[in-house]
Amino acid sequence: MRKLPAFSLASAVTGVALSILAAAIPAHAQTAADAALDLANMLDGAGGGVSGDAYLSALENAAEAGQPMAMWQLGTMYENGEGVAKDPVKAFSYFSQIANQHADAAPRGVEADIVAQSFVKMGDYYRQGLPDAGIPADIERSHALLLHAATYFGDADAQYRVGLLYLQDEGLGINPLQSARWLSLAARKGHCLAQARLGDMLFNGIEGIAAQPVEGLMWLNLSHERCQGTADQAQIDEMLNRASSIAKPEDRANAASLAQSIAPQFANF
Repeated sequence: MRKLPAFSLASAVTGVALSILAAAIPAHAQTAADAALDLANMLDGAGGGVSGDAYLSALENAAEAGQPMAMWQLGTMYENGEGVAKDPVKAFSYFSQIANQHADAAPRGVEADIVAQSFVKMGDYYRQGLPDAGIPADIERSHALLLHAATYFGDADAQYRVGLLYLQDEGLGINPLQSARWLSLAARKGHCLAQARLGDMLFNGIEGIAAQPVEGLMWLNLSHERCQGTADQAQIDEMLNRASSIAKPEDRANAASLAQSIAPQFANF
């Protein structure tokens, strides 16, 4: 069999990448970030023997053509050192391209999650600073980027982070009611850490909100189920066990029943 030149292989892979990235994402099946990961899995050598260099070239060409999913995949690769040398400057560049080019993208569009998470990641870079890219630490800009992802795009992870910032003096200022509001928004979208923090707040009560042990335990139970097997499981279990140890037996039973009844609504998150 005639061996194709490397340029031809890369071009062919680019064509596949562009066609997949441009295709509509199946409804209720996956997010745009999932689609980017699927693309990576398909082209990493398991699906047709595509080389790493050809795969990287395909992504770069797709990114140059303006495909946000390709930019996202490259950004995460350079951020984590997956298949390429770790390079936070290149990672920041790709995430900033997505955010700058798609800041006003449709909040419910197929690529909204990637754009929102790019704002979140840029917020992280501005919070810490990136001297190699000439980016000084800028807390106010970091908060503004995070708030855009949380408000305009309604991103659950961004909303969770905003909720935490309202519990920190160096964040957005101590405001438990605002914190509970943002945590609730994220929790209702299935964010398991937000569910746990909201549950802990409601169980114990906060300034302006009386303790609601049944609802608090309900959220803690939901979080326990949703975060199983993740790095966050230990801290969630600690909150649940602490609350359960002092809760009334009837409150524990009612909370477990409520959690079981509403758990199906989070199945697709």
